Amino acid sequence: QVHLVESGGGLVQPGGSLRLSCVASGSIFSAYSMGWYRRAPGKQRELVAVLTSGNSINYAESVKGRFTISRDNAKNTVYLQMNSLKPEDTAVYYCNKVPANGDYWGQGTQVTVSS
Repeated sequence: QVHLVESGGGLVQPGGSLRLSCVASGSIFSAYSMGWYRRAPGKQRELVAVLTSGNSINYAESVKGRFTISRDNAKNTVYLQMNSLKPEDTAVYYCNKVPANGDYWGQGTQVTVSS
């Protein structure tokens, strides 16, 4: 069983930055491909960033060049650095394995981009 806890969200003005963290417990974190997902109001959850166990990285086109995913296996933590934030980035952000495991969804962390 894996337990994921996201943090680091908040209210930020357009153009601002936030760094999200996701701490994993309960399994062999370094063996997993991990991703950050988000669910905007009225929309389906989408995958925005992937970091594989082999350290390959992919981003959704909407965040490419602005978001950076990274991980610290010693701390069982995956990060999402978000720069140049836009109002359309407003969403609840979650981390999970890739592909996602439905049993692992945490509470997420709310990111609101607004002036």
